[in-house]
Amino acid sequence: METAEIARRFLAFFENNGHTVVPSASLVAEDPTLLLVNAGMVPFKPYFLGQRTPPYQRATSAQKCVRTIDIDEVGKTSRHASFFQMLGNFSFGDYFKEQAVPLAWRLLTDSTADGGFGFDPERLWVTVFHDDDEAETLWRERVGVPAARIQRRGMADNFWSMGVPGPCGPCSEIYYDRGPEYGADGGPVADENRYLEVWNLVFMQFERGAGGGKDDFPILGDLPKKNIDTGMGLERMAAILQGVDNIYETDTLGRVLHRAAELTGTRYGDDERSDVSLRVVADHMRTATMLVSDGVRPGNEKRGYVLRRILRRSVRNLRLLSGDDRALLHDLTATAIDAMADQYPSLRADADSIHGVIDAEEKNFADTLRSGTALFARAAEKTRAAGGTTFSGTDAFQLHDTYGFPIDLTLEMAGEQGLTVDEDAFRALMQQQKDTAKRDAKAKKLGNADIGVYARLLDGSGATEFLGYTDHEAESRVLGLIVDGADAAVARAGDRVEVVLDRTPFYAESGGQLADRGTLTADGRGTVDVDDVQKPIAGLFVHRGTVRSGEIAVDDRVHALIDTDRRASISRSHSATHLIHSALRNALGPSAGQAGSENRPGGLRFDFTANSGLTPAALGEVEEEVNTVLAGDIQVRDFQTTLDEALSMGALAMFGEKYGDRVRVVEMSDYSRELCGGTHVGATGQLGIVKLLGESSVGSGVRRVEAAVGLDAFRRLSKESLLVGRLSEQLKAPREELPERIDAMVARLRGAEKEIERLRAAQVLQAAAGLAEGAREHGGVRVVAHQAPDGTAGDDLRRLALDVRDRLGGDRPAVVAVAAVPKDRPVVVIAVNAPARDTGLKAGDLVGVAARALGGGGGGKPDVAQGGGTDPAAVPAALRSVEERVARGA
Repeated sequence: METAEIARRFLAFFENNGHTVVPSASLVAEDPTLLLVNAGMVPFKPYFLGQRTPPYQRATSAQKCVRTIDIDEVGKTSRHASFFQMLGNFSFGDYFKEQAVPLAWRLLTDSTADGGFGFDPERLWVTVFHDDDEAETLWRERVGVPAARIQRRGMADNFWSMGVPGPCGPCSEIYYDRGPEYGADGGPVADENRYLEVWNLVFMQFERGAGGGKDDFPILGDLPKKNIDTGMGLERMAAILQGVDNIYETDTLGRVLHRAAELTGTRYGDDERSDVSLRVVADHMRTATMLVSDGVRPGNEKRGYVLRRILRRSVRNLRLLSGDDRALLHDLTATAIDAMADQYPSLRADADSIHGVIDAEEKNFADTLRSGTALFARAAEKTRAAGGTTFSGTDAFQLHDTYGFPIDLTLEMAGEQGLTVDEDAFRALMQQQKDTAKRDAKAKKLGNADIGVYARLLDGSGATEFLGYTDHEAESRVLGLIVDGADAAVARAGDRVEVVLDRTPFYAESGGQLADRGTLTADGRGTVDVDDVQKPIAGLFVHRGTVRSGEIAVDDRVHALIDTDRRASISRSHSATHLIHSALRNALGPSAGQAGSENRPGGLRFDFTANSGLTPAALGEVEEEVNTVLAGDIQVRDFQTTLDEALSMGALAMFGEKYGDRVRVVEMSDYSRELCGGTHVGATGQLGIVKLLGESSVGSGVRRVEAAVGLDAFRRLSKESLLVGRLSEQLKAPREELPERIDAMVARLRGAEKEIERLRAAQVLQAAAGLAEGAREHGGVRVVAHQAPDGTAGDDLRRLALDVRDRLGGDRPAVVAVAAVPKDRPVVVIAVNAPARDTGLKAGDLVGVAARALGGGGGGKPDVAQGGGTDPAAVPAALRSVEERVARGA
């Protein structure tokens, strides 16, 4: 039975038993405490916590999940996977154990012809919580499972909670006996390899308190309502029903794994080390495909880092398997899309965008891998030369921060060379970086309030009615106030306040469009200056601002007025964004998908997927195309329709965005048609002019254009015209000749700089003869210790050291140490001739002595080595330390 069919049967069974089928939520969790959705119940968490009222009493879903804690284990076993799908049925205070138990049994044991999975009842075992007599009775008397196949277990195995105070309850798990060839007899308590868990039924009936571990917390009492939360791992079920030993041999993962084997010339099952790499590649490519399809982009933080990490692990393992550096991710991405598209048809529609992101990351990593690997090799050699076995945390952090090496890649490479990594130091540096950058969007999106405060307002008063497409002002009623993160009845002058209205003309920041600003005036009472509007949960508009005068209270009638000039300017920018998107797609093809935007007063930025940048000429063509459309004064129309109808019309959907059944389409004739909830101009001519300010890279496979719109574009052009006029006047050249004139000036300047560099290098080398003649002797070793003029480059120092060493000849031991301060940081070079090396003096050791005096480090070969530090004033002391070291060793 194929994986897609297993999911279809599960959902159909519960739909036929009164459950609402809920589509899988995005892997990007709405819950701010989670990086990614990691369990099937996550989208329903607000209902279980009592933060939201569920719109249905029974639900069923096949939820996409990513569990990052398992990434390091992927490949090492045949059980772990980073991406998995959880089938579940849920009851929110409707039914409980007496219905959940027989429903599960029926689905598992009904024949395939009747819509079940056709399990042999004699091969199913059940576990229950150790004191859950009710569950055991149901299994025995209601279902007919023999007492001998029901086992009791403690809290660590058969009790569930979210790990924090809140709902919890006992579990009952169903296991499948794979047979004596897989392990010992005796049920799940004896061998969980032979007896494989297929379904976990959680009976949520208690509230737990604070505590750690799986069983170290108090039970505070009963929940007001008893709930059901079940989870069946789709991949594990597929392995059983398809008669294979593990999830990597199923129809979905198996396709990716065997394609990886074909591409790399290997075969699964021949070699355990290769098998590990093939499992890593199969899992990670499927996970990456699903993450990218939900809008995640490679980066160095949070979920972007998860994606980058698994893609780079894939590249690394493919190279280990194939022994070469071919780009293979495109082919494997296509295989993953084909394998999963029966369950997620949108993967095929988004294939170009998915390929664009993953191909670009592979290319980017190939470039950095070369330079990063060289850095790793140097650092590893330095570690071994010093007699160490631990790769420094500082070097590991540099590999991560500069070259994008995931720490596990550094760990793997270090392990291959017999080294460990100072992970504690690495983690400390990572934490410092995170602490520095932690002033992020969470505070802006959620303010200081717990999401439960917003949920209570939404449930109590309903969604905010948005009037802003047609109205710039409205009479509204205050439904709620939040001050310092808590409900408030009144807010007074000077208070920072969040105001929830029943209806509003204010646009809340979303879709890249910045929020409106304006005022809320309570007649005869007070005024609030609104500087931001957010939607912390769907349907609720939260107006954030400061009470300028008087006070405002719940149930007040207020006059809501937006800043119309600001709105008009932002609307022009948003319409310009749509036009630029279309022009870029015309120039680069459909893979140039939107990857983010910001529409602000007078300007915009637009991020898009692309493997390479636009040439200045191509950028100019895009700009000309956009302004040609403006001159045509095309009408801008918006309308509501179904999602399927909009897509059939060719409307572009924001990649990774979530849409409901009804969507809003914004179209500009046939030139641009997109799904969009933002505000726009009435006709393209209202934009005036659009000036592209430049194009750049903002990440792997993502480019950015910035533009000025309307009056801001005019001002920009006017300023540039004045600047060009001044240059023309100063250079005494017509405007059209300025590029050639400036190019000639730059060429002459560079030529002069090269000549100055040549003369300075020659001046440095002129000192070589005198330095050699002035060598001091320490116990039979001639030593030159010289501080060159500040500004002397490291390469010149190296040439000077080698020249002086050659002048000293090879008949007697000689050591040359020269140092300088090129750019506020001291550099030292040591050169040692062969007779000196024969006495045990090595340049690498001596440069280490000097570099420590400078507050830094260094290394190199026995004959020549270079180091540096941070203390320019210590150069004389560093040179003395070399002489002293030679004297002691002579």
